[in-house]
Amino acid sequence: MSRTHSISLQSAPIRICVLVPTYNNAATLAQVLNEILQYTQDLIVVNDGATDQTEQILKSFKDVQVITYQPNRGKGHALKTGFRYAYKQGYTHAITIDSDGQHYPADLPVFFKAIERMPQAMIIGARNMDQAHIPGKSSFGNKFSNFWFWVETGIRLPDTQSGYRAYPLAHAGTMKYFTRKYELEIEAPVRIAWRRVPVTYVPVKVYYPPAEERISHFRPFKDFMRISVLNTFLTFIALLYIHPRNFLLKLFSKDGWKELLKVALLRPEESNTRKAASIGFGVFMGIVPIWGFQLLVGIPAAMALRLNKALFIIAANISVFPITPIWWGLSLLVGKWLLGYEDWELKISQMQLADFKEAGAAFFLGGTVLALSLGLIVYFISLLTLKIFRKQATIPNREH
Repeated sequence: MSRTHSISLQSAPIRICVLVPTYNNAATLAQVLNEILQYTQDLIVVNDGATDQTEQILKSFKDVQVITYQPNRGKGHALKTGFRYAYKQGYTHAITIDSDGQHYPADLPVFFKAIERMPQAMIIGARNMDQAHIPGKSSFGNKFSNFWFWVETGIRLPDTQSGYRAYPLAHAGTMKYFTRKYELEIEAPVRIAWRRVPVTYVPVKVYYPPAEERISHFRPFKDFMRISVLNTFLTFIALLYIHPRNFLLKLFSKDGWKELLKVALLRPEESNTRKAASIGFGVFMGIVPIWGFQLLVGIPAAMALRLNKALFIIAANISVFPITPIWWGLSLLVGKWLLGYEDWELKISQMQLADFKEAGAAFFLGGTVLALSLGLIVYFISLLTLKIFRKQATIPNREH
């Protein structure tokens, strides 16, 4: 068995290292390193300010590349330090593995083969979280993380919390990170996916020791709050910029319009009612007076309602500039009409606080009514048009 892993794919040779961040895991560290060395000698350990016997243990591994610093700065800092070091050493990929003994180095060949097949991808080792000995809070936290990763990237993965991963260092080793603790393991794959890098997974085994033997440096309240703030920030960026950008890139790519037509209008298994609802809801969200937040609210709602996201986004663009001021003016006029205002002039230089309140109430009422009315009108027109011009696929008889 080869002890180093260099793969030549035409003009792009691949060099893989294993990266182990460690902090006060002296009880398991030596065994983990010895098992890794059975598969590769390209091993880098980042000693994240350990205060136990870690430094003495590492001195006995003469061929292992060690990075040591004080004081402890968090797992995220250890990872990005390792990424940058590995990238400067000429490695193209880093497989991260925890030092607490939960991951099996015997799964390293699974990663080696996956990297050879998909050298551009980031690969996450998906654990079986349905095992009886998996702590309930870990299973819940994983589902929570999977959901937000999907919202932020549109990619569904079974285990986004696994620390057993293969990172392409062209991205992980050059990125400027916002975070430096556990939440970096959320930030990194999301932002790598935003670079249009494939993010996928391979199945791996996992060992959870009994509760009394388990060592965890995760601080439930502080770290969960940091993760929640990060997810809020990433979701905001994804909904306002990343998802619209990806949609437009796909739209204007080669055969983009043809693909859009196929996905948005010709998908046979999707009903006319759902397509019409997607268009009508897009018009509603495009006009409703929550300017700046339409996509932030509308895209998760469209996902929850299982609407056609492509049709929704197209319809929501009914309010893009330079059309936006027209909807503002119409919203204000409709609101004034509904409230029975007799003064239809808007003299901003002469307005007082009471006038601003009246205009604001008219704007929000009028915009909401206008959005709801046009959304319903567009829904019924779209439904009628689709029934006339579009044939739905018949559902096969499963009894034969």
